[in-house]
This record gives sequence, C-alpha cells and structure tokens, in this order.
Amino acid sequence: MAEKVNNFPPLPKFIPLKPCFYQNFADEIPIDYQSLVKRIYHVWIFYCITLAVNIIACLAWWIGGGYGVNFGLAILWLILFSPCGYVCWFRPAYKAFRSDSSFNFMAFFFIFGAQFILTILQAIGFSGWGACGWLAAITFFSTNVAAAVFMMFPAIMFTMSAVAMLICILRVHKIYRGAGGSFQKAQDEWNSGTWRNPPSREAQYSNFSGNSLPEYPTVPNYPPGNQWP
Repeated sequence: MAEKVNNFPPLPKFIPLKPCFYQNFADEIPIDYQSLVKRIYHVWIFYCITLAVNIIACLAWWIGGGYGVNFGLAILWLILFSPCGYVCWFRPAYKAFRSDSSFNFMAFFFIFGAQFILTILQAIGFSGWGACGWLAAITFFSTNVAAAVFMMFPAIMFTMSAVAMLICILRVHKIYRGAGGSFQKAQDEWNSGTWRNPPSREAQYSNFSGNSLPEYPTVPNYPPGNQWP
C-alpha cells in the first residue's frame, strides 16, 4: 500500500511548512457516509467564513459607537475557533467514520455539542462577547442604522451555522446508535489505547488474511461413478 502523504491544509510551496493531516473522503470514508462527512466539513468552512464576516461587522459596530472590545474578541474567535474547530470536532468525526471508532464518535458529540451551544450564544449576540448576533444588531438600530445592517449579516450566518450543526449532530447520532454504538465501547477503546490511532476500516478488513483464516480439513476422496458400497 502506498504511503499516504499529508495534504491538509493545502499550503503554497513558498511557505516553509508542511500539511498536518491526510484528508481524502473518497479514499478513507465509506461511500455511504461520504456525503455526511463532507457536510460536516462544509459546516466548518461556513462557520469560519461567519467568523470572518463577524470581524467586519464588529468593526462597523465599533465605528458606529460600540465598544472596541467586541472587535478584538472577534479577531480572537477567528484565530482560535478556525483551527480548533477542524482539529477538535471535524477530525474526530472524520476518524470516527473512517475507522468506526466509538471514542472519536463520543469526542465529536461532546465537543461539537459545546460548539453548537456556543454558536447559539453567538447568534443571540450578547454585548461584550465579540459576536454580532440578533440582540446586538436589533438594539443597535436606534444608535446607527448602517452599522446595525452590517451586524445583521453575521447574526443570520450564526443562526444558519447553528441549524446546520444541529442537523449534523442528529444525523451522526442516529447512525451511531443504529450501528450499536455505546459509551462502553468508547471506554474500551480508551482503556486499550486504540483511540490514539484507530486503524482504518480497510486495515481492519485486511487483517483477515493468511493464518488468521480458519483451517478446514482436507476434502475427502469419494469413489467415482457407481462404486458406492
């Protein structure tokens, strides 16, 4: 089997850094789950775009008479949640479907669930949290209409992100429970240490070869034709 070379994130050649992960949906994810895993990946991309739009909206909020701390926190959220979202909840989902890993399924449920709750709070938009949500945008119309209009865009996008996250987590949970997954299986993976680098489904199937196959007795020689006693 050819060695898999890390290909994500795709970096320009002039940058003296190498990709950290190998990602290939067609090669590693079973065909029945490829569309769902891609959808989770697209949710991550959309959430990152939302955080970038939120920076622009928070800048407009600041210029329109709001607090500069929101703009600073918006930058921090983009820098923090973009890579952490990929590593902490997309990669567990990817590895869970790649190797049928209960531990990674559980990691995805807990971390993605926390991300879902955070996104709801960002969509609400409490002042001082660095997120232009509905509450912040609507109340700011009385101060600066133009800035409030800009603030409506991330409010809508945070809401769309939360809805997409809810749909994804429900679909993944339905598949996991339907396949007989449980918290006990995740604990078993933790105790055995297989959660660190769970083998792919292909590798698991390839283990059933050679001496691992059952040995059957040789086929007896039966008398030909009508020579039965």
